[in-house]
Amino acid sequence: MRLIWILFVLAIAFTIPFIVWGGAFEETFTVEGGVTWLERWGPWAWLAGIILLLLDLVLPIPGTAVMSALGMVYGSMVGGLIGTVGSILSGLLAYALCRAFGLKIAERIAGAAALEKSRTIFATTGGWIVVLSRWLPIMPEVVSCMAGLSRMSLRIFLSALVVGCLPLAFTFSVIGDTGREHPKLTLALSVLAPALIWLAVRPVILRSSRET
Repeated sequence: MRLIWILFVLAIAFTIPFIVWGGAFEETFTVEGGVTWLERWGPWAWLAGIILLLLDLVLPIPGTAVMSALGMVYGSMVGGLIGTVGSILSGLLAYALCRAFGLKIAERIAGAAALEKSRTIFATTGGWIVVLSRWLPIMPEVVSCMAGLSRMSLRIFLSALVVGCLPLAFTFSVIGDTGREHPKLTLALSVLAPALIWLAVRPVILRSSRET
């Protein structure tokens, strides 16, 4: 049960900015607003998009709107690639910061036994958790932090992160680029993609991890 306290504290920490500033950021970073903001950066709009996705860790920036805006500015392929890179870097940053600096705080909150249980969970099913969390609000940040606190294998974490971020970024990039009339259907189909991709690559990743 004490493990729940870590999840609760992380969820609250990432939710507070949405409560305080969420409305203002949502008004600014609609898809159209995001396009206007990115275009102000001229040839550096791609970098601005990546920075926005990194800032999504601490500010209530709607990452999916940024990905759609990138699709509008750069097209489906390039926008999807930029969105993927930004989303991956965001997850890696949360993982690295919590792994490097969060362990003592987590131990004070939940105790060493709870963290050991967390390590067991992320060692066995962490890949699935990381992949599927990318499609949920708040959870990408929480799960990336938990993976870092749990000392999840960087190789498996990064592989799962890529598997989760790719379809997410390209889905919203395509929606932004083409203005699909039925985006909900696109989202419903693509939500299945991370799980299917992870199912295919998981045995290879685990086998290579055991060999190293």
